[in-house]
Amino acid sequence: MSCAGCASSVETLLNKTEGVHHATVNLALEKADIHYDADHINPAQLSDAIKAGGFGVREQQFLVHIKGMTCSGCSSGVEKGLRALPGVIKADVNLALERANISVIPGQCDLDTLLKTVNDAGYTATADADIQMVDQEAEAHQTAHHDLIELTIAALFTLPLVMQMIAMMIWPGVHMSVWLELALATPVQFWIGRRFYKGAWRALKARSGNMDILVALGTSAAYFFSLWQVLTRGSGAAGHVYFEAAAVVITLVLAGKVLESRAKRSASSALRGLMALRPDTARVVRNAEEVEVKIAEVLIGDMVAVRPGERIPVDGVVMRGESELDESLLTGEPMPVLRVKGDQVVAGAMNGEGALRIRTERIGDDTTLARIGHLVEQAQAGKAPVQRLVDRISGIFVPAVLVLALLTLIGWLLFGAGFETALTVAVSVLVIACPCALGLATPTALVAGTGTAAKSGILIKDIETLERASHIDTVVFDKTGTLTIGKPEVVAVKAMLGSEEDLLVMAASVQQGSEHPLGRAMVDAAREKSLDLYTAENFKASIGQGVSANLQGEEVRVGKVAFALGADSAQTDASAGKSARPSCCSRVITPAVDTGSLQASMQQMSEGGQTVVCVTKAGIVQGLIALADEARPDAKAAVAALHAKGIHTLLLTGDNEASAHRIASELGIESVTANVQPDEKASVVEVLSKQGRHVAMVGDGINDAPALAAAELGIAMGSGADVAMETAGITLMRTKPTLVADALDIANATARKIHQNLFWAFAYNAVCIPIAMMGYLSPALAGAAMALSSVSVVSNSLLLKRWRNRG
Repeated sequence: MSCAGCASSVETLLNKTEGVHHATVNLALEKADIHYDADHINPAQLSDAIKAGGFGVREQQFLVHIKGMTCSGCSSGVEKGLRALPGVIKADVNLALERANISVIPGQCDLDTLLKTVNDAGYTATADADIQMVDQEAEAHQTAHHDLIELTIAALFTLPLVMQMIAMMIWPGVHMSVWLELALATPVQFWIGRRFYKGAWRALKARSGNMDILVALGTSAAYFFSLWQVLTRGSGAAGHVYFEAAAVVITLVLAGKVLESRAKRSASSALRGLMALRPDTARVVRNAEEVEVKIAEVLIGDMVAVRPGERIPVDGVVMRGESELDESLLTGEPMPVLRVKGDQVVAGAMNGEGALRIRTERIGDDTTLARIGHLVEQAQAGKAPVQRLVDRISGIFVPAVLVLALLTLIGWLLFGAGFETALTVAVSVLVIACPCALGLATPTALVAGTGTAAKSGILIKDIETLERASHIDTVVFDKTGTLTIGKPEVVAVKAMLGSEEDLLVMAASVQQGSEHPLGRAMVDAAREKSLDLYTAENFKASIGQGVSANLQGEEVRVGKVAFALGADSAQTDASAGKSARPSCCSRVITPAVDTGSLQASMQQMSEGGQTVVCVTKAGIVQGLIALADEARPDAKAAVAALHAKGIHTLLLTGDNEASAHRIASELGIESVTANVQPDEKASVVEVLSKQGRHVAMVGDGINDAPALAAAELGIAMGSGADVAMETAGITLMRTKPTLVADALDIANATARKIHQNLFWAFAYNAVCIPIAMMGYLSPALAGAAMALSSVSVVSNSLLLKRWRNRG
């Protein structure tokens, strides 16, 4: 809010919202005091209403790790409890990653309340800051080892019961002592199976349903019926007890959980691998000595020493030494990259045989490695719209199965079956139903897909980005730095006033503060000639037009003719050989430089497809500079890969027609739109979208940001400006255009896995539950099928780890 009008607008908006009794907005405090009916509206809806009005709501983010969830019923129950808390705007609980991402209104809900809510539901909640102090890898291995021991014990106790069951099929009448059966089944039921009772109790406390309730209820029914038979009939109960059914179900479900846990950890291994790259300490040069300090104690500007074979601890610039760095886990680039003085290096890269001194530029959460980790975590923690539907179904799944099991018991009894038979069939219905497969279908595929993509240098921002990427049919490319190498060279300098060296010094001095490749090219050209540059003041970048700065008290502009001349209209573009408007030129060009001479010079310099920029001082043309940029070696293959997928390609650039068509023809791009301003780039993208196309925009510079935001999918090259990377949904960590097709490919592969998993999860329950109700499955077989369903879904997701990129 910037004025009283804004505050009034928000106040009016809130007071018109259904369920709000009264709302007042304080502009000075930037706060709203809202009295509302909690039965009709909640904080999340209030937040959405404010955002819909064009304003924002301050949100505080919490990441909470949760242990003890066993299926989607558990995660849905926790999610429901968190969302019910006052002040909670959003709560997403991810079963596969065992964590919750929670957004709250600051001051309305604190971390302790969130943790208490989860703990009160019977789970173990730990704040993200606290869990960093725990060795998660060691803890996970310890848990897995403990589960494996329990599974082994369960199998040893269950095996004799299974062997008796097989023997009875071959030699009817052969029975083990019922007392021995009781002795073997009891430890499995109450010691090994205690996790299911605990899980069921947690679910009941949270007033939700989960798989544990079904397993605990089903096996308890079989166990206690058998126990009643033994206590009332003694040895005469032989052949009428179902201890083996209860023990086998618990053992098989536990086996499924062990395999499922291993698979889930394998799916998220990419993120753990990334986070393990950053060293815990750094060797900082202080008072001419190397001092080893904790990574958190390193400051921006510190000189860090890196020895051969060590990992780079910070993002920075090489100040001394040279070495080959292995950046494969960060960028997917398999070959070591030579870094010399002046080159940027990133935290997590493995140093080769050289010793380096690095000036620290980014630390902590600002490093490239941390941002990669954040992006991957953000994508993996999100929920697809289809998953929210699945969560709602999971919420009623367990109660529905309980009703079906009860109806099955009553139905079989009504049709004349004995109680034993009816109970066995009802137990089979309870045991075979599997909400786990539904809950794991989306998150495991998402974790595996985004993790695999990250290892290849493709960072997917969120689940919505992944869904959009799977529908793309048109890819729009920026030219400079995206399809071209991005390191143009100055190929011609034409001074109209003064010398060529003076013109180059003037342009390079202004461009010192620019991130644009053309600007860097002018600075490099001046430095190669050992020219001294002026100190520029009041540097300004006009997106898509050029840059300006004051040199020795006079304004110097470098860019398109209209911009350089300071014309009111930004539509004139002479860089393609077109003349600037005569009226404009006649107002500002000195008598020594007429319109015809300027036009002829630009026409001549741009004939080979070069980019031509104009340099003016105090509104007077000083000269022209031509630059050329070559296409990237793999750009043609990238375009061909997209065409092979049936995807239309278009080159969209602010450069001149000749340069744009030269590159497009060389690479095989189907359509070209040149001489486009940044806001016009966004308009072109919007027009394509209105035509029914699903558009992806690929760029790397500040001038690409509007188009990246306007496109259905923005793809930023990792070598580009930060603003482009922030705007885009996908960031490519390597400047390889072939990664564009790879990004769309992994997005499609992940989307297919999600759909496959959901289909099989629904199909399994839709087919197996009726079969169990008809009495065709014993409880033991039902338990095996249920365990197999979860494992198969997770294993199917793991196939994404076999995906490989073209690079």
